[in-house]
Amino acid sequence: MKYLSFADLQKKLGGRGRTTIYRDCDQGRLPKPTKIGSRLYWKETEVDAAIASLAG
Repeated sequence: MKYLSFADLQKKLGGRGRTTIYRDCDQGRLPKPTKIGSRLYWKETEVDAAIASLAG
C-alpha cells in the first residue's frame, strides 16, 4: 500500500489548492487523510478510486 503526502496528492490532482483539497475531503469527494506521526497521508488506492468515481 502506498501513501501520498500532501505534495504528492496535489501533483496527482493537477496542482489543486490546499483549501480546495481539504474541502473535497470534507464533502466526501476525496478520502479523509490518515495521520502518521505529525503528518497527513492519503492512501493512493482510495484516491484513485475517488478520481475514477468522479470521472465516470
